[in-house]
Amino acid sequence: MYRFAMRDLKDWVSRPDHKPLVLRGARQVGKSYLAHMLADEVFETLAEINFEQTPEMAELFSSRQPGRIVPLLELRLNLSIIPGKTLLFLDEIQAAPEVFATLRYFYEQMPQLHIIAAGSLLEFVLEDHQFSMPVGRIEYMHLGPMTFEEFLLAMTKQKLLDFLQSYSLSESIPDSIHNELMQHVRDFCVIGGMPEAVEKYLKTKSYLESERILSNILSTYRADFNKYGQRVNQQRIEKVFLKIPNLVSQKFKYSQIDREEKSRDLKDALHKLECARVVHRVVHSDANGVPLGAEINDKYFKTIFLDVGLLCRGAGITMADIQSADDVMMINSGQVCEQFVGQHLLYSGRYYEEPQLFCWLRQRGSANAEVDYLLSQGTNIIPVEVKAGKSGSLKSLHVFVSEKQRDFALRFYAGQPLLSDVRTSVSGMKPVDFCLLSLPFYFINQTKRLCMGSIT
Repeated sequence: MYRFAMRDLKDWVSRPDHKPLVLRGARQVGKSYLAHMLADEVFETLAEINFEQTPEMAELFSSRQPGRIVPLLELRLNLSIIPGKTLLFLDEIQAAPEVFATLRYFYEQMPQLHIIAAGSLLEFVLEDHQFSMPVGRIEYMHLGPMTFEEFLLAMTKQKLLDFLQSYSLSESIPDSIHNELMQHVRDFCVIGGMPEAVEKYLKTKSYLESERILSNILSTYRADFNKYGQRVNQQRIEKVFLKIPNLVSQKFKYSQIDREEKSRDLKDALHKLECARVVHRVVHSDANGVPLGAEINDKYFKTIFLDVGLLCRGAGITMADIQSADDVMMINSGQVCEQFVGQHLLYSGRYYEEPQLFCWLRQRGSANAEVDYLLSQGTNIIPVEVKAGKSGSLKSLHVFVSEKQRDFALRFYAGQPLLSDVRTSVSGMKPVDFCLLSLPFYFINQTKRLCMGSIT
């Protein structure tokens, strides 16, 4: 299955100033698969070490001198490692953190050799390392689940993909095409973007088989809890992990997890799941200007799960529960819908940028308002609302536009594309005229392009 990240990997290979590349992402999002695909397409040989399977290989790096390390690797792997022709892939490198520190010496002493390192729980090593970080000597690629457009490509729907990527808002979309695309959105919400689940569905055309894979992945994540560090309370982490799928789209309160637990302890458990990249925070920003991260208040946040298919599995939602394209969005009060949009927006930046996502949670007594997501495009701040069906109140969006004096907003919903002029109607606030772009969910990967053509 093709991943668009391959374009960035091939660009990395071609750059004369490339550095060792570290793939970061949750377990089973396809990091190893990408490295293998790159080796097959670009290199003559792949020299692979998995430090979880062969931890003794770490001792070969003890000299920290690539000129001595490479010959030892050649002996152990029984192959020649030739710069420019061989990809050295260091998998599950979190199991040998001392090897991570040696990456700087490869960049300094053997820069022509292409090295990729990956690790499912690497964030724990990066956060609490006991070695000198190779700052400025490595680069990162952040990888999430497959996107909806990658899913379409895997389903051999190249023509539909071409249509989405070339579509302009001046075009009308026949209902039959709209309905077909919404059907694929429904499938994606249940199958998700975890490569193994998608591959299983492709082979079997069975939702039950893909659900079985998703259940196995969730079990694998739970089995990892004992690797999260010393003195980890696995039961507490599991408690948070099991609750998160049902809390997506809500302002997060620790009391929703367990009223008997201390917030401090639950906060630590949540942080551990964030380090594993299984859960992501969507933090409040005052959104008075860019960058959005300059005005955050991390006391107020929401959470999203890693993947919408995993969320459905964790919440017990199956394809049998869904009867139409709209129904999948209505289940669990729109949580499925908000997860679908959120996971795509989270990884919509450049591959080397730390994934981050913001929301707006206005806290003023009885005058609360919540905007699902915030995007920045240039100096423009774009409020994003996610609606389960083809209609719905946009009260919070109107409050945000009025308070922040914005002239453009975005809505994802189940209807047809629509660009409309709207005037806010908020009691006690001066009306503001703004442009509202309404996009069906299947344009999620075209968000920036279509917004750019609409902002005046």
